[in-house]
Amino acid sequence: MNIKVRPGLLFDIDTIADFQVKMALETENMKLDPATVNLGVSAVMDDPAKGKYWLAEMDGQVVGCLLTIPEWSDWRNGTVLWIHSVYVHPDFRKQGVYKILYAHLKQMVEESGDLRGLRLYVDKTNHKAQQVYEKLGMSGEHYHLFEWMK
Repeated sequence: MNIKVRPGLLFDIDTIADFQVKMALETENMKLDPATVNLGVSAVMDDPAKGKYWLAEMDGQVVGCLLTIPEWSDWRNGTVLWIHSVYVHPDFRKQGVYKILYAHLKQMVEESGDLRGLRLYVDKTNHKAQQVYEKLGMSGEHYHLFEWMK
């Protein structure tokens, strides 16, 4: 399987937004408003400080994507990339798509003078995703995530 990782581009907005709507429904049984998600994806594309989408592409077809969001770490005097909005098209799961996306990000961190690491959060009930992350060497033992949403 020949998968290429590339940054998301303006013409990918509809695909990324569609993936995000499907991911939310599948992983959290949450029905998102497609128009709002489309605007959210567009906002990232318009302002690189918000984050960057990374797409896995095979034979010209987008088969997976994720979003990285930078967080400054005073403890590490560098930037940690948060991985958000991971989605792999169902037809391409269990074929290493996320593993390739993750390897791309990890290599970026290893080669960067500013980047210090990768983080992500996962729904507590999404055991399949947790197993994937653990197999890649990520640990969920250090922090618990707390949130308040309007």
